[in-house]
Amino acid sequence: MRLLDGSGVSREVHAPFCEGLRVRLPWSTHLTFLPAAVRGEFYRLYLAMDIFSRMIVGWEIHHNESAEQASTLISKACLRHRICRDQLVLHSDNGSPMKGATVLATLQKLGVVPSFSRPSVSDDNPYSEAIFKTLKYSPAYPAKRFADIDQARSWVQRFVSWYNTEHRHSGIRFVTPEQRHAGLDRNILASRTAVYEAAKQANPARWKNRPTRNWTPIDSVWLNPDSLHEELLENERRAA
Repeated sequence: MRLLDGSGVSREVHAPFCEGLRVRLPWSTHLTFLPAAVRGEFYRLYLAMDIFSRMIVGWEIHHNESAEQASTLISKACLRHRICRDQLVLHSDNGSPMKGATVLATLQKLGVVPSFSRPSVSDDNPYSEAIFKTLKYSPAYPAKRFADIDQARSWVQRFVSWYNTEHRHSGIRFVTPEQRHAGLDRNILASRTAVYEAAKQANPARWKNRPTRNWTPIDSVWLNPDSLHEELLENERRAA
């Protein structure tokens, strides 16, 4: 993960961010384009999400992109979720809205540590990219262009509500982002483990000495893991 220290010099950090230990809350922010009624014109969807819980913590739609609008999104999200100074790391790509002086000044005022993707590395902001893919590949995504910005905002509002409260996310053991954000996932996953183990005891032939599905809570999330941790993550995915 690329952090910017007080001297303005970037440094490479490879460390897990664990919500349970409250080390630092990792958020990711990005923007994407939504097609407007006029061909060639697009609305800008700014979105911030909690990397650990995958919950969308803030979003806004505007006609253009600017550092001022990105700054407003961050300020509102921090206020809404009662983020304290030195509690948050905000990761983004190297786009001009997120590296503008207005955003950096806002982050400094809020006590938020900025983190940026490495130059020419397209997958350094994977969590935000993944959520935009989910949004645009959703069956409910409009087949036609948005008639106006109000229609775009109304649709995204419904998507965010569904994503946070109903979507069973495969990356967090098929609980909803809201459940994980509230710390409810451990009890839910423990109940699932008990159900699976009881089913295995009742019908052991079905599993043929194979373990039941892995419902162990995921305690840490990573950006840019090293090769050893990538291997551990891959083994965990296979076990799931």
